[in-house]
Amino acid sequence: LSMFYDKRMAQEVPADRLGDEWKGYILKISGGNDLQGFPMMQGVLSNIRVRILFKKGMPYFKERRKGVRKRKSIRGCIVDSQLSVLDLVIMKKGDQEIPGLTDTTNPRRLGPKRVGKIRKLFNLSKEDDVRQYVVHRPLPEKDGKKARTKAPKIQRLVTPARIQRKRKVLADKRYRAEKNKVEAADYAKMLAQRQREKRQTLLSRRRSSNRTSTSSA
Repeated sequence: LSMFYDKRMAQEVPADRLGDEWKGYILKISGGNDLQGFPMMQGVLSNIRVRILFKKGMPYFKERRKGVRKRKSIRGCIVDSQLSVLDLVIMKKGDQEIPGLTDTTNPRRLGPKRVGKIRKLFNLSKEDDVRQYVVHRPLPEKDGKKARTKAPKIQRLVTPARIQRKRKVLADKRYRAEKNKVEAADYAKMLAQRQREKRQTLLSRRRSSNRTSTSSA
């Protein structure tokens, strides 16, 4: 496997040196682990193990508490002889089949669930009914019972009920806005009325006090 030495992750390597059956194949290095189980990390330009300070959003790290950072050991993205596992992806298929690798095809167990992905898979237009193209997964058969299938619930499906619900939500939002506007106007009118009443009360008190002072004089 010396042909992979000093190569980086995501780099494509011709596989002709692995044997005659690999002639024409092109492999891409997708990762690996060293002898102690530390995984390779893309972007660490080294072929040895290094300690990196990890934070939220970085691979191979799960934030246990908010804002926590942790220093962990990681293997660089350059391949060397200290690796025990090297992950490869076939990018281009050669002339011959590899027994146990390319001579068998495993069917996809689950189909797409989102509307856009179903349309993309079957090349559908906006007018086509997506519900007719959902991939049904057969369930294990039971003795004496009819064969059953299971289909996923389609996500982001626009139906008349969804349109009506959205229309109702928007109508409720407009109603609340108008109601709040009317209530705010009524409240401002009530405050102005109370201010006028308060001012009139103060003026009447002052007038009465002036009258009593003049009469006593």
